[in-house]
Amino acid sequence: MRSIEDFNVGKTARHTCHVTADQPRLQCALKDGRVRLQLPGDLGNCYTESIELEPGLILSRLHYHAIRPLVEYSNGPHVGRVMVVTIGLRGESRYRGSDSSSLLFKEGYTTINTFRSLKGERYYDADTPVSQLRLVINEMALTKYAGQERAEKMLNGNGVHKLGFMKSSTATQAHAAALSRYMTSSTQTQDRTPNILNLNIHALSLLAEQLSLLLPSMPDESPHVGIDDIERMERAHDIMKENMHQPLTIDYLATTVGMSASKLKKGFRQLYNNTPMGVLFEMRMRKAYTFLESGKQVSQVAWSVGYSIQTTSPWHLPGISVDLRNQSSAAGNDKWLPSSI
Repeated sequence: MRSIEDFNVGKTARHTCHVTADQPRLQCALKDGRVRLQLPGDLGNCYTESIELEPGLILSRLHYHAIRPLVEYSNGPHVGRVMVVTIGLRGESRYRGSDSSSLLFKEGYTTINTFRSLKGERYYDADTPVSQLRLVINEMALTKYAGQERAEKMLNGNGVHKLGFMKSSTATQAHAAALSRYMTSSTQTQDRTPNILNLNIHALSLLAEQLSLLLPSMPDESPHVGIDDIERMERAHDIMKENMHQPLTIDYLATTVGMSASKLKKGFRQLYNNTPMGVLFEMRMRKAYTFLESGKQVSQVAWSVGYSIQTTSPWHLPGISVDLRNQSSAAGNDKWLPSSI
């Protein structure tokens, strides 16, 4: 593993480029809500694209392919304390702060840090593509999803504080890939609303996984279901009912309503005598049968309730054998599969 100094070896001959914090960047607002900041073209193809998913939660994708060794300076306070989750997609870069702090961003690894102000240097090699996906969560949003006590533990301190550096899990990579596909698409043919919902599902599921790794469930979580818990679970139930066609996950539901995944599961068993995914499955099946009885095509029904089509025979709903081969001309060789990851 290379040290930061390795980035400086032989760079004089290659004419290291130094980009100051106040150097102008080309800013472009894309029609789907993303904002692109790009360095001058003579430095290479170096840009970041960001989109605000909700107040206090920003999704950003960085792509730097510098022609020459690049040192980019950052200088200035952030608006309040923030936590940043960085998923390394390709290549690597480093950050060195004025307070001697250092961070590594590497392909296949997740870096989590917090800070109030950021004053330091980012290092990029020449002719080496670097791609990273970032979630930036401010104090208000982190308190909303993690609770005040956990948020305070993670945001403690003013400088750059490294919370974690770990190999990205399979789930992290799957959510990052889904988010990256959206951020790298040049055009959007669908309505923006479902895209934003999909982004929130993957982003909050990604956040929930990192929170569970950093701060396991508090030991004082009581199995008793209180009034506030019931309201949260009813909200989760409403989200499932209104968005059953989306790739919902337990982590997303739990994070959205402000509960741990384990407590949401326990609460659903007490309140609905089923797991959250079991309740979602029943919702989808009831909706599917209603659509089928109304004469809709099976393929239309599948997408309407959150299932995709694969070729097989005969037709059946997941877990329920139903011969639907006479429902449509295409219905003889298909099967419904969950579209969620």
